[in-house]
Amino acid sequence: MNFELRGCGTALVTPFERDGTVDEAALRRLVQFQLREGIDFLVPCGTTGEAPTLEHGEYLGVIRVVMAEVAKKVPVIAGVGGNNTRKVIELAQEVEKLGVEGILSVAPYYNKPTPEGLFQHFQAIAEATELPVILYNVPGRTASNIEPATVARLAKIPNIIGIKEASGSITQQMEVLSAVETGFRVLSGDDAFTFPLMALGGVGVISVVSNEIPAQMTKLAHLLLDGKLVEARQLHFQFLPLMQANFLETNPIPVKAALAMMGLIEEVYRLPLVPMKPENRAKLEKVLAAQGLLSGSTAP
Repeated sequence: MNFELRGCGTALVTPFERDGTVDEAALRRLVQFQLREGIDFLVPCGTTGEAPTLEHGEYLGVIRVVMAEVAKKVPVIAGVGGNNTRKVIELAQEVEKLGVEGILSVAPYYNKPTPEGLFQHFQAIAEATELPVILYNVPGRTASNIEPATVARLAKIPNIIGIKEASGSITQQMEVLSAVETGFRVLSGDDAFTFPLMALGGVGVISVVSNEIPAQMTKLAHLLLDGKLVEARQLHFQFLPLMQANFLETNPIPVKAALAMMGLIEEVYRLPLVPMKPENRAKLEKVLAAQGLLSGSTAP
Protein backbone atom coordinates (compact mmCIF):
# COMPACT_ATOMS: atom_id res chain seq x y z
CA MET A 1 0.00 0.00 0.00
CA ASN A 2 1.51 3.32 -1.09
CA PHE A 3 -0.75 5.67 0.87
CA GLU A 4 -1.69 6.30 4.49
CA LEU A 5 -5.39 5.81 5.24
CA ARG A 6 -6.04 8.36 7.96
CA GLY A 7 -7.76 11.69 8.50
CA CYS A 8 -10.89 12.71 6.64
CA GLY A 9 -12.17 11.25 3.40
CA THR A 10 -15.29 12.53 1.68
CA ALA A 11 -18.01 10.13 0.58
CA LEU A 12 -18.68 12.12 -2.57
CA VAL A 13 -22.17 12.76 -3.88
CA THR A 14 -22.85 12.10 -7.55
CA PRO A 15 -24.35 15.24 -9.12
CA PHE A 16 -26.94 14.82 -11.85
CA GLU A 17 -28.16 17.09 -14.62
CA ARG A 18 -31.85 18.05 -14.78
CA ASP A 19 -32.34 15.30 -17.37
CA GLY A 20 -30.99 12.76 -14.88
CA THR A 21 -27.60 12.15 -16.49
CA VAL A 22 -24.37 12.43 -14.52
CA ASP A 23 -23.26 16.07 -14.32
CA GLU A 24 -19.54 15.68 -15.02
CA ALA A 25 -18.86 19.41 -14.89
CA ALA A 26 -20.38 19.67 -11.42
CA LEU A 27 -18.48 16.56 -10.33
CA ARG A 28 -15.22 18.16 -11.43
CA ARG A 29 -16.08 21.30 -9.46
CA LEU A 30 -16.86 19.26 -6.37
CA VAL A 31 -13.53 17.45 -6.58
CA GLN A 32 -11.63 20.71 -7.02
CA PHE A 33 -13.49 22.20 -4.05
CA GLN A 34 -12.44 19.20 -1.94
CA LEU A 35 -8.82 19.50 -3.03
CA ARG A 36 -8.66 23.24 -2.34
CA GLU A 37 -10.05 22.65 1.14
CA GLY A 38 -7.37 20.10 1.97
CA ILE A 39 -9.26 16.82 2.11
CA ASP A 40 -7.14 13.73 2.84
CA PHE A 41 -8.79 11.29 0.43
CA LEU A 42 -11.95 10.87 -1.66
CA VAL A 43 -14.50 8.05 -1.83
CA PRO A 44 -16.67 8.20 -4.96
CA CYS A 45 -19.48 5.79 -5.83
CA GLY A 46 -20.49 4.79 -2.33
CA THR A 47 -23.87 5.09 -0.65
CA THR A 48 -23.66 8.89 -0.68
CA GLY A 49 -22.82 8.70 -4.38
CA GLU A 50 -26.06 6.79 -5.14
CA ALA A 51 -23.99 3.96 -6.57
CA PRO A 52 -26.87 1.45 -6.70
CA THR A 53 -28.63 3.61 -9.30
CA LEU A 54 -25.59 4.19 -11.52
CA GLU A 55 -25.36 2.18 -14.70
CA HIS A 56 -22.08 0.31 -15.12
CA GLY A 57 -20.72 2.78 -17.66
CA GLU A 58 -21.76 5.73 -15.52
CA TYR A 59 -20.06 4.21 -12.50
CA LEU A 60 -16.78 3.81 -14.35
CA GLY A 61 -17.20 7.29 -15.81
CA VAL A 62 -17.51 8.83 -12.34
CA ILE A 63 -14.35 7.05 -11.20
CA ARG A 64 -12.47 8.23 -14.31
CA VAL A 65 -13.55 11.86 -13.80
CA VAL A 66 -12.54 11.83 -10.14
CA MET A 67 -9.20 10.20 -10.94
CA ALA A 68 -8.48 12.76 -13.66
CA GLU A 69 -9.32 15.73 -11.45
CA VAL A 70 -7.42 14.39 -8.45
CA ALA A 71 -4.32 13.71 -10.57
CA LYS A 72 -2.68 11.76 -7.73
CA LYS A 73 -2.94 14.68 -5.28
CA VAL A 74 -4.89 12.53 -2.80
CA PRO A 75 -5.85 8.85 -2.72
CA VAL A 76 -9.10 7.75 -4.35
CA ILE A 77 -10.96 4.88 -2.69
CA ALA A 78 -13.70 3.54 -4.97
CA GLY A 79 -16.95 2.25 -3.53
CA VAL A 80 -17.13 -1.37 -4.72
CA GLY A 81 -19.90 -3.31 -3.03
CA GLY A 82 -22.92 -5.46 -3.62
CA ASN A 83 -24.62 -8.70 -2.73
CA ASN A 84 -23.29 -10.77 -5.63
CA THR A 85 -19.73 -11.69 -4.75
CA ARG A 86 -18.71 -12.53 -8.32
CA LYS A 87 -19.94 -9.16 -9.62
CA VAL A 88 -18.17 -7.30 -6.82
CA ILE A 89 -14.94 -9.08 -7.73
CA GLU A 90 -15.34 -8.14 -11.40
CA LEU A 91 -15.92 -4.50 -10.45
CA ALA A 92 -12.93 -4.47 -8.11
CA GLN A 93 -10.73 -5.74 -10.91
CA GLU A 94 -12.05 -3.06 -13.28
CA VAL A 95 -11.37 -0.16 -10.92
CA GLU A 96 -7.95 -1.61 -10.14
CA LYS A 97 -7.12 -1.11 -13.83
CA LEU A 98 -8.30 2.52 -13.53
CA GLY A 99 -5.62 3.18 -10.93
CA VAL A 100 -7.59 3.76 -7.73
CA GLU A 101 -5.63 3.40 -4.50
CA GLY A 102 -8.14 1.14 -2.77
CA ILE A 103 -11.74 -0.03 -2.54
CA LEU A 104 -14.46 0.41 0.08
CA SER A 105 -16.73 -2.63 0.10
CA VAL A 106 -20.05 -2.64 1.91
CA ALA A 107 -21.43 -5.75 3.56
CA PRO A 108 -23.82 -7.64 1.27
CA TYR A 109 -27.36 -6.39 1.66
CA TYR A 110 -30.67 -8.29 1.46
CA ASN A 111 -29.01 -11.74 1.44
CA LYS A 112 -28.36 -11.48 5.21
CA PRO A 113 -25.28 -13.72 5.18
CA THR A 114 -24.02 -15.46 8.32
CA PRO A 115 -20.71 -14.37 9.86
CA GLU A 116 -19.00 -17.16 7.91
CA GLY A 117 -20.68 -15.96 4.71
CA LEU A 118 -19.45 -12.43 5.34
CA PHE A 119 -15.95 -13.72 5.98
CA GLN A 120 -15.85 -15.76 2.77
CA HIS A 121 -17.38 -12.89 0.74
CA PHE A 122 -14.68 -10.41 1.76
CA GLN A 123 -11.94 -13.01 1.62
CA ALA A 124 -12.86 -13.79 -1.99
CA ILE A 125 -12.79 -10.10 -2.91
CA ALA A 126 -9.42 -9.55 -1.24
CA GLU A 127 -7.89 -12.57 -2.94
CA ALA A 128 -9.09 -11.36 -6.37
CA THR A 129 -7.38 -7.95 -6.24
CA GLU A 130 -4.08 -6.50 -5.13
CA LEU A 131 -5.84 -3.33 -3.99
CA PRO A 132 -6.19 -2.49 -0.31
CA VAL A 133 -9.72 -3.36 0.83
CA ILE A 134 -11.66 -1.39 3.43
CA LEU A 135 -14.68 -3.12 4.91
CA TYR A 136 -17.87 -1.10 5.32
CA ASN A 137 -20.22 -2.08 8.11
CA VAL A 138 -23.58 -0.30 8.05
CA PRO A 139 -26.21 -2.75 9.35
CA GLY A 140 -28.93 -0.09 9.33
CA ARG A 141 -28.82 -0.29 5.53
CA THR A 142 -27.64 -3.83 4.88
CA ALA A 143 -29.34 -5.90 7.61
CA SER A 144 -26.02 -7.72 8.05
CA ASN A 145 -23.65 -6.76 10.85
CA ILE A 146 -19.92 -7.47 10.51
CA GLU A 147 -19.33 -8.54 14.09
CA PRO A 148 -16.06 -7.70 15.85
CA ALA A 149 -14.93 -11.34 15.81
CA THR A 150 -15.45 -11.44 12.03
CA VAL A 151 -13.56 -8.17 11.60
CA ALA A 152 -10.67 -9.65 13.60
CA ARG A 153 -10.56 -12.68 11.28
CA LEU A 154 -10.70 -10.52 8.16
CA ALA A 155 -8.01 -8.19 9.51
CA LYS A 156 -5.52 -11.05 9.23
CA ILE A 157 -5.87 -11.01 5.43
CA PRO A 158 -2.95 -8.85 4.28
CA ASN A 159 -4.76 -6.48 1.92
CA ILE A 160 -7.83 -5.97 4.13
CA ILE A 161 -6.47 -2.88 5.82
CA GLY A 162 -9.38 -1.28 7.67
CA ILE A 163 -13.06 -0.81 8.28
CA LYS A 164 -15.55 2.01 7.94
CA GLU A 165 -17.58 1.34 11.07
CA ALA A 166 -21.15 2.66 10.96
CA SER A 167 -22.92 0.24 13.24
CA GLY A 168 -24.19 3.16 15.34
CA SER A 169 -22.93 1.35 18.43
CA ILE A 170 -19.99 2.83 20.31
CA THR A 171 -19.80 -0.46 22.21
CA GLN A 172 -19.29 -2.40 18.99
CA GLN A 173 -16.73 0.14 17.80
CA MET A 174 -14.77 -0.31 21.03
CA GLU A 175 -14.95 -4.08 20.61
CA VAL A 176 -13.61 -3.77 17.06
CA LEU A 177 -10.74 -1.55 18.21
CA SER A 178 -9.94 -4.05 20.95
CA ALA A 179 -10.16 -7.08 18.66
CA VAL A 180 -7.83 -5.99 15.84
CA GLU A 181 -4.06 -5.72 15.76
CA THR A 182 -2.27 -2.38 15.78
CA GLY A 183 -2.09 -1.09 12.22
CA PHE A 184 -5.61 -2.12 11.19
CA ARG A 185 -7.41 1.16 10.46
CA VAL A 186 -10.76 1.78 12.07
CA LEU A 187 -12.61 4.78 10.62
CA SER A 188 -15.93 6.28 11.60
CA GLY A 189 -18.76 5.89 9.14
CA ASP A 190 -20.94 8.35 11.06
CA ASP A 191 -19.87 11.99 11.28
CA ALA A 192 -21.28 12.37 14.78
CA PHE A 193 -19.21 9.39 16.00
CA THR A 194 -15.92 10.78 14.67
CA PHE A 195 -14.90 12.37 17.98
CA PRO A 196 -15.58 9.39 20.28
CA LEU A 197 -14.26 6.76 17.86
CA MET A 198 -11.03 8.62 17.15
CA ALA A 199 -10.56 9.44 20.83
CA LEU A 200 -10.66 5.67 21.42
CA GLY A 201 -8.06 4.93 18.75
CA GLY A 202 -9.76 5.27 15.37
CA VAL A 203 -7.70 6.92 12.64
CA GLY A 204 -10.27 8.91 10.72
CA VAL A 205 -13.67 9.29 9.17
CA ILE A 206 -15.31 8.67 5.81
CA SER A 207 -17.61 11.63 5.96
CA VAL A 208 -20.87 12.89 4.53
CA VAL A 209 -20.70 16.36 6.07
CA SER A 210 -17.28 16.98 4.50
CA ASN A 211 -19.10 17.37 1.18
CA GLU A 212 -20.20 20.70 2.68
CA ILE A 213 -17.33 21.49 5.07
CA PRO A 214 -14.22 19.57 3.96
CA ALA A 215 -11.69 21.91 5.59
CA GLN A 216 -13.46 21.86 8.93
CA MET A 217 -13.91 18.08 9.07
CA THR A 218 -10.31 17.55 8.00
CA LYS A 219 -9.21 19.89 10.78
CA LEU A 220 -11.35 17.95 13.28
CA ALA A 221 -9.79 14.64 12.23
CA HIS A 222 -6.26 15.99 12.44
CA LEU A 223 -6.82 17.56 15.84
CA LEU A 224 -7.96 14.15 17.04
CA LEU A 225 -4.98 12.42 15.45
CA ASP A 226 -2.75 14.89 17.28
CA GLY A 227 -4.52 14.25 20.60
CA LYS A 228 -5.83 17.82 20.85
CA LEU A 229 -9.13 16.81 22.39
CA VAL A 230 -10.20 20.17 23.80
CA GLU A 231 -9.96 21.93 20.43
CA ALA A 232 -11.48 18.93 18.67
CA ARG A 233 -14.41 18.83 21.08
CA GLN A 234 -15.18 22.47 20.31
CA LEU A 235 -15.26 21.79 16.57
CA HIS A 236 -17.32 18.64 17.08
CA PHE A 237 -20.07 20.50 18.90
CA GLN A 238 -19.88 23.46 16.51
CA PHE A 239 -20.70 21.24 13.54
CA LEU A 240 -22.85 18.62 15.27
CA PRO A 241 -26.11 20.36 14.17
CA LEU A 242 -25.02 20.09 10.53
CA MET A 243 -23.98 16.46 10.98
CA GLN A 244 -27.45 15.75 12.36
CA ALA A 245 -29.25 17.81 9.72
CA ASN A 246 -27.65 15.66 7.01
CA PHE A 247 -29.72 12.77 8.35
CA LEU A 248 -33.10 14.45 8.70
CA GLU A 249 -33.98 12.13 5.84
CA THR A 250 -32.20 9.28 4.10
CA ASN A 251 -28.64 10.04 3.05
CA PRO A 252 -27.80 11.52 0.52
CA ILE A 253 -31.06 13.46 0.21
CA PRO A 254 -30.19 16.24 2.71
CA VAL A 255 -26.54 16.63 1.71
CA LYS A 256 -27.49 17.01 -1.96
CA ALA A 257 -30.14 19.55 -0.98
CA ALA A 258 -27.51 21.40 1.05
CA LEU A 259 -24.99 21.42 -1.78
CA ALA A 260 -27.68 22.77 -4.10
CA MET A 261 -28.46 25.56 -1.60
CA MET A 262 -24.74 26.33 -1.55
CA GLY A 263 -24.77 26.63 -5.34
CA LEU A 264 -22.48 23.66 -5.96
CA ILE A 265 -24.84 21.23 -7.72
CA GLU A 266 -28.35 20.88 -9.10
CA GLU A 267 -30.69 19.17 -6.67
CA VAL A 268 -31.47 16.04 -8.67
CA TYR A 269 -31.92 12.50 -7.35
CA ARG A 270 -32.63 9.17 -8.91
CA LEU A 271 -35.59 7.13 -7.78
CA PRO A 272 -36.24 5.67 -5.31
CA LEU A 273 -34.77 8.80 -3.67
CA VAL A 274 -36.94 11.92 -3.78
CA PRO A 275 -36.55 15.55 -2.62
CA MET A 276 -36.85 16.49 1.05
CA LYS A 277 -40.13 17.28 2.72
CA PRO A 278 -40.62 21.08 2.93
CA GLU A 279 -40.50 21.12 6.73
CA ASN A 280 -37.18 19.25 6.79
CA ARG A 281 -35.78 21.42 4.03
CA ALA A 282 -36.55 24.49 6.14
CA LYS A 283 -34.72 22.95 9.11
CA LEU A 284 -31.71 22.16 6.94
CA GLU A 285 -31.60 25.64 5.46
CA LYS A 286 -31.71 27.16 8.94
CA VAL A 287 -28.71 25.06 10.03
CA LEU A 288 -26.76 25.94 6.88
CA ALA A 289 -27.41 29.63 7.44
CA ALA A 290 -26.33 29.38 11.08
CA GLN A 291 -23.08 27.74 9.94
CA GLY A 292 -22.42 30.53 7.44
CA LEU A 293 -22.67 28.24 4.45
CA LEU A 294 -25.28 30.16 2.46
CA SER A 295 -24.71 33.27 0.39
CA GLY A 296 -25.01 36.34 2.59
CA SER A 297 -24.59 34.43 5.85
CA THR A 298 -21.71 34.85 8.23
CA ALA A 299 -18.94 32.28 7.95
CA PRO A 300 -18.30 30.13 11.00
